[in-house]
Amino acid sequence: MKDLENEDKLVKYSEHYSEEKFTDKLLKVARKAGVKVIYAVFLLYYALSDSTFPAKERLLILGALGYFILPVDLIPDAIPFLGFSDDLIALVFAVRRVYIHITPEIKEKARAQVLSIFGKVEEKDFDLF
Repeated sequence: MKDLENEDKLVKYSEHYSEEKFTDKLLKVARKAGVKVIYAVFLLYYALSDSTFPAKERLLILGALGYFILPVDLIPDAIPFLGFSDDLIALVFAVRRVYIHITPEIKEKARAQVLSIFGKVEEKDFDLF
């Protein structure tokens, strides 16, 4: 029951998602947010762009990405070390809920994007849970 409550809370942020806001936020914060956050973001982003992804899960993804791009959230992103922890929690929650539908192709696209931003990345940085 707790997961459904968290899912409902997260979905409300879907109204904040747009492709333009997503790109702007990603370009501004990628290095500061870190590999895990950005990998989770790209997993969800590519899942969202997969037309075969179930509608209910797409709404959850929109909520998680909306929360990520929201300029004001629970812990301000400007706070060193903690700023993106709430974003990571929301993103990983969404990834866990939809992970069964994330294909190897989606994972590979997300990894490739992370590597293009960060260069060499340790394998453990791709472990979200």
